[in-house]
Amino acid sequence: MQSMPDLSLYVITDRLLSRGRNHLEVAEKAIAGGATCIQLREKDATTRELFVIAEELRGLTREKGVFFIVNDRLDIALAVGADGVHLGQDDLPLPAARRLIPPEMILGVSAGDLQEARKAQSLGASYLGVGAVFMTGTKADAGEPIGLKTLFSICHGVSIPVVGIGGINAANARQVIEAGAAGVAVISCVVAAPEIASAAREIAGVVKQALASARQKGD
Repeated sequence: MQSMPDLSLYVITDRLLSRGRNHLEVAEKAIAGGATCIQLREKDATTRELFVIAEELRGLTREKGVFFIVNDRLDIALAVGADGVHLGQDDLPLPAARRLIPPEMILGVSAGDLQEARKAQSLGASYLGVGAVFMTGTKADAGEPIGLKTLFSICHGVSIPVVGIGGINAANARQVIEAGAAGVAVISCVVAAPEIASAAREIAGVVKQALASARQKGD
């Protein structure tokens, strides 16, 4: 059986935004600042290069006790023994992915509305990456932001964890958690920061407080 990871601060690597720092350095510093989950996202590497990067990150995350997820590439996730893979709406269909992965592997899926979210859940998604919540320049194909109202409807319309993504930073992360998200996925506000660990620490603190407040309200 799969064990659901702590998705509260989900940091996605991006070599183009990292100020010349490689994936391993970014991940090390993000984890030092409180990242609970690292996703490897790399669009331009060859399969062999991506495997080498993923192996390094798998070693680091295993040592630090942090969950490791590979974006898009199920073959790489399986090859390095990642904790999970994250698939977009145009990637390998969920039923096919579910047939290929071991039962303990986490399967994340991107969703932009409640219909996509419920379909992904019905097909076996472990968690959802929902957004873009706010305006973002990180992903060219992110489209118009869905906003907090749609995020709220998705979080309360499915039973699996939801991670908000898109334009999230320390100033608005609390709103994402208050909408019902289990965590925030961030790229530029951590990866592109001059001091990655400090940036991660700041947003981790906001998320931790917001989650604690949400739990108190639920008691």
